[in-house]
Amino acid sequence: MLLSLAMRDWPVLFGKNVRKYRRQRGLTQEQLAFEAEIDLTYVGGIERGKRNPSLSVMARIAEALSINLIKLLQD
Repeated sequence: MLLSLAMRDWPVLFGKNVRKYRRQRGLTQEQLAFEAEIDLTYVGGIERGKRNPSLSVMARIAEALSINLIKLLQD
């Protein structure tokens, strides 16, 4: 049960971490979207935990933030 809850909530955790590291680096959502080559509205949806990004999108976001993808998935 606990594992299924964690698996279901990973987009929320990922989104919160994306927002945290984006702000730490002083980037706007628009700048992150440009660097990661994704749509601006998609970044907002990811940060709110409403989107379920693919592994390749998550990797591009991590690269744009200059951070290891694992950090974006950690609590």
